[in-house]
Amino acid sequence: MPVEFLYLIVLLVTICVFFIVLKRPIYEGMLAGFIVMLTITGQWGNAWKYVYQASTNTLFYAIVAFMVVAQIFTGTRVIDACVEVVLSLFGKIRGGTGYVALLVSSFMGALSGSAAGNVAATGVFTIPSMIRSGFPDYLASNICMASSTMGNMIPPSGIIVASFGILTTLYGEDAYSMSQFWLLMWGISLWFIIQRAVTIFVFCKYHKINALPASEVPRFGDAMRRGWRSMMIPVVILLPFMLDAMFKETFFTSRLTAAGASAMSSCVLLFTPGIAAVYALFIIRKDMKVGPKEIAKLLTKGTKSIVPVSATIFFAYCISNLFEALKVGENIGTLISSWGFGLVALAVILPLFTAILGMILPGSSQVAIFGTAIVSVMAQAGANPFLVAGMLPVICGAMEGMTPPLALCMYTAMGISGAGMKETTRNCLIWCVLHYLLSVVFLIGVIPTLGLV
Repeated sequence: MPVEFLYLIVLLVTICVFFIVLKRPIYEGMLAGFIVMLTITGQWGNAWKYVYQASTNTLFYAIVAFMVVAQIFTGTRVIDACVEVVLSLFGKIRGGTGYVALLVSSFMGALSGSAAGNVAATGVFTIPSMIRSGFPDYLASNICMASSTMGNMIPPSGIIVASFGILTTLYGEDAYSMSQFWLLMWGISLWFIIQRAVTIFVFCKYHKINALPASEVPRFGDAMRRGWRSMMIPVVILLPFMLDAMFKETFFTSRLTAAGASAMSSCVLLFTPGIAAVYALFIIRKDMKVGPKEIAKLLTKGTKSIVPVSATIFFAYCISNLFEALKVGENIGTLISSWGFGLVALAVILPLFTAILGMILPGSSQVAIFGTAIVSVMAQAGANPFLVAGMLPVICGAMEGMTPPLALCMYTAMGISGAGMKETTRNCLIWCVLHYLLSVVFLIGVIPTLGLV
C-alpha cells in the first residue's frame, strides 16, 4: 500500500476515534490528526511553518468573515421578513411550505456556511410549517436537511472560496476570476435547486399534500412592504461580484489597469461581508439599538458556533499545508491516474469517495486536503478544471452531514421534527442518491451552466 494512503487512513482513524469513540468536537479531532501526522511523518521541525501558513491564509479570513455576517443576520432577525415574502408567494401552492424550506434553507446555508447550524436555525419554523401542511415528519426533516446542506455550494459560502483557491494554486491567480467562479456556482446550484424542487413535487403528489390554510398565508403586498429592505440583502451581496464579472475587462481594466482590476477582484471577497453587515444593521436600526456594545453582544452569542467551525477549518488548513509539503494529494492523484480510469469512471468514483469522507470530515476540510488532487486527476482525464473546481463544494460541502450513518444534519432535523430513525434514514438515502447521480452527470460535463463552461 502506498505510504500516502497509509497517511490518509491514520488521519481518518484518528478523527473517528476522537469524534465517534471519545465524543469530542470535530476540531479536537482535526488538531489530534495534525499532531499525529506531524509525528508519523517526522515533520515536527516544520510544524510552525504549517501553522503560520494557515494563519496568513486570506481565504481562511474570508470564510470567518462570512460566518460573522451570518451571526449578524441571525441575531437581528433581518431574514425573517424575507421568509414572510417567500411564504406569501408559495403558501397557497400544494406543498408550498416545502418549496419555502428549499429556498430559505438554501439561502441561509449560503450565508452561514454551517449546514447543521442552518438546519437548527431555519428548521425551527420550516419543519413545523411543513408538518402542519401535511408533510410526514421524516420527509419534512429531510427537505430541511437536503436544502440546508446545499447552502455550502451557493455563493457566498466559504467552501466556494476555498475551492477557488484550488484553481489559483494550480493555474495561477490570473487564469480565473472569483466573479466568474461565483457565476459558475450559481449556474451549478440552479440545477440542484431544480432537482430538489422536482423531488419535493413528486413527494407531494405521493403523500397528497395540500396548501396552507388561507388564514396562515400573508398577503404579498403586506409582506413586501415590511420586507423589501431585507429582500435587498442578496442584491447587496451579489451585485459587486456581478459587476466585476461583467465589466472587469471592458470598464475596470481600462480605468484601473489590469493590475488594479485584478486587485479589485481580490478585494471584493473581503469587503462584501462588511457591506452586507452594515446594510443589515442599518435597516434594522429602528427595531433595535445598534452600537458597539450591541454588536459585541450579538457576536458574543455567535461565538459558540463561529469558533468551533473556524478552528476546524484552521487545523484542516494546517493538515493541508503538511500534506502539500509531502505532496500527498499529488502522489495520490498520480496513483489514481496510473490506474487508467477514464472520465466517466472518475466521475462515478470521486463523488462516492467524498460522500464517504463527508461522514467524518467537514466539506471545507475535504476541499483543503483533497481538492488539488481531485481537480488535477479529473483535468488529466479530460474534464474542464474550472467545472471540476466548481463541483468541489457540491461533492464535498453539500454531502457533509447528509450521508448516513453519521448524518449530523439529519439528526439535527430529527430533533426538531421528532421523526423516527428508520423511516428518516430510508428517505434520506433517496436524497443522497439523487444528489450523487446529478453530481456524476455534471462531472462528465454534459449539463450547461450559464454558458461558462
